[in-house]
Amino acid sequence: MGYDDPWYDALASGWGEPTGTGAPTAVHPALPAVRPAAEPAVRRQEGGADAVDVYLQVQRSAAFQEVRRRYRSFVVPAVVVFCAWYVAYVVTATAAPDLMARPVAGAVNVGLLAGLGQFLTTFLLTWAYTRHARLRRDRAALELRWDTQELARERGGAS
Repeated sequence: MGYDDPWYDALASGWGEPTGTGAPTAVHPALPAVRPAAEPAVRRQEGGADAVDVYLQVQRSAAFQEVRRRYRSFVVPAVVVFCAWYVAYVVTATAAPDLMARPVAGAVNVGLLAGLGQFLTTFLLTWAYTRHARLRRDRAALELRWDTQELARERGGAS
């Protein structure tokens, strides 16, 4: 099973940017066409280096790929598990109302506990995501950011 990453090997200004031909371009077939801007999205710097080249070089680097891999290794399973839990809750509430109406303690029933569990799961997932980002990605992403800025300065690009 492959994962299609829309940011892989795509320009930062990429999809839907004006073509510079003067003719209106549509970002998406369902959206109206827009006139291209007079200035290109990324201008060539005085040193001859293009800011796009810097970011493409960084994007292809092993450090960037590692940060993206760490991000996907948490987010993809978390989304799958959370969506499965949500769908199971909705399907159970629809298909087995007697089960959801079963009392647990007083007026509290299984459906109420499962609904509150959805909120609890959301908060736990948010906490786990921030912890994962802090422990496994933030430092590497910050180092990558500094390296990118340094590379842009060396090539005469904007900082």
